[in-house]
Amino acid sequence: MYQQIFELHSDILKALSHPKRLEIVHLLRNHSLTVTEIQEMLDLPQANLSQHLQILRENKIVSPTKLGKQIYYHVTHSNFIKACDLIREILFERHQQDPKFNQDLRSNISDLLPIGIDPVCGMRLTKRSAAFAHETDGVTHYFCASGCLEKFKSQNVH
Repeated sequence: MYQQIFELHSDILKALSHPKRLEIVHLLRNHSLTVTEIQEMLDLPQANLSQHLQILRENKIVSPTKLGKQIYYHVTHSNFIKACDLIREILFERHQQDPKFNQDLRSNISDLLPIGIDPVCGMRLTKRSAAFAHETDGVTHYFCASGCLEKFKSQNVH
């Protein structure tokens, strides 16, 4: 039984070991989203997103709920979010001196206060929930996921 626990633990970590799957969990941290919303936010092909969601479902990290024609996904346990946040804090501590890391996202001050709205999808964000920050013309914009960031960049090419 002792070894089986480590194997089960390893299975969950494997399921979370892809950047897009971590992004999906990150997007679902405060609410449920439809497959279409996740797809738009991550700018992923439907087939690719389905594969990622399948792996997360198989490991009971996310769960679907059907409402009408829409399928909504949510994180099955808040401790998945806490675990991801703890690992992210370690990452930020390790890279504290690295100027490539965005200072705003490393800061622990006011992590829970809203800092704005993702200019692409309209998601309300905090310092902790913002996945990306991008400065344009001296203004920092915060984004929920890579798809929204890329869409913003492509629409704001000078």
